Amino acid sequence: MSVAARAVSRAVDPLFLERWSPRAFDSSAIPQEDLDTIFDAARWAPSAFNYQPWRFLYAHRDSADWARFVELLLPFNQSWVQNASALIFILSDTKMASPGSDELKPSHSHSFDAGAAWALMALQATRLGYHSHGMTGLDFEKARIELAVPDRFRIEAAAAIGRIADKSILPEALQTREAPSGRKDIADFATAGNFKA
Repeated sequence: MSVAARAVSRAVDPLFLERWSPRAFDSSAIPQEDLDTIFDAARWAPSAFNYQPWRFLYAHRDSADWARFVELLLPFNQSWVQNASALIFILSDTKMASPGSDELKPSHSHSFDAGAAWALMALQATRLGYHSHGMTGLDFEKARIELAVPDRFRIEAAAAIGRIADKSILPEALQTREAPSGRKDIADFATAGNFKA
């Protein structure tokens, strides 16, 4: 994918334009060292009080956990995720303790912070020559049971990571969608002053 495929109006770093969410992956393995580098990038995301509420549960495509992780997705996502290199479930801790305290209280920003960690993971994957695709098309209750996720943790999403393949491996209906998408204009989401519809 060329950076020119996405129109920008400012001097945005090319890394942000190179990151997109394909569905065609080449079924290659991802070395644990590369996956750990991607997780390390997430580790540096900002979070409230540096609480770092994110948790990642993952399976390599060649691992004993692979089939059961893939089966937690909705059938549509299972159809293309099967060719990814790794599948990650992103969780956030809904409780936090203030610095110097052991008393747990509800965290207002747990999802926000986990989203920041996911964004850094996705960018690091791109920097390493991989692509990632986040999704909420999964059976959340089944995932909670199957992955033994405690009630206090929210399952935010799942993400597939792998090396991109030719779109011809996808069903014809998906091939036309297999391209970087555009984005809204800045004026559509950034407003000086009060909210405007």
